[in-house]
Amino acid sequence: MRKPTLIIGKKHVILACLTLILAIAVYINYAFAAADNSIIGSSDIAKSDKAVKTASNDKTQNYGDAEYVNSGSSLDYFSQARLSRMTSRDEAVEKLSVMLSSGDLSTEEDAVYTAEAVSLSKLSESESKIENLVKAQGFEDCVVYLDGGSANIVVRTDGLTAVDAARIKDILLGEVSVPAENIRIFEVK
Repeated sequence: MRKPTLIIGKKHVILACLTLILAIAVYINYAFAAADNSIIGSSDIAKSDKAVKTASNDKTQNYGDAEYVNSGSSLDYFSQARLSRMTSRDEAVEKLSVMLSSGDLSTEEDAVYTAEAVSLSKLSESESKIENLVKAQGFEDCVVYLDGGSANIVVRTDGLTAVDAARIKDILLGEVSVPAENIRIFEVK
């Protein structure tokens, strides 16, 4: 009687590595979000109840411009934003994993899905890194949304100056390549 053989190809190893990298990135993002939420004190809750200013309706955006986000509580906003982003990334990872593990893919389709998984992992890692660097510059909290061609950054601060916005954009552009006109910074007070 013949024993079944187990053949592990390059595709399987690459898929396993990409899935592991993506899982680690999601876990790190979750760990940072949980740590950020546990650090927030009652003085931050009092600050979050301040009214949020609305941005002017000026259509031209210059390097260093910022907009204000209307939010009932900035603490709720940042927690909810991180949770929402993590949930959507988890769903995307699950879909990619199902597609890649189906075995019915052509070489080209497999390469496309693998590249998409790598891209998703890099975006998630870049978002976390940018958020931490922005917070290291003295901002209270930050959430970054990257999609490859654009970037949206939401910061909690008591007053965002043009210099602050320029510093945030410099941090972002140091980590990812996004056209400056596709970078938007929103302020939550």
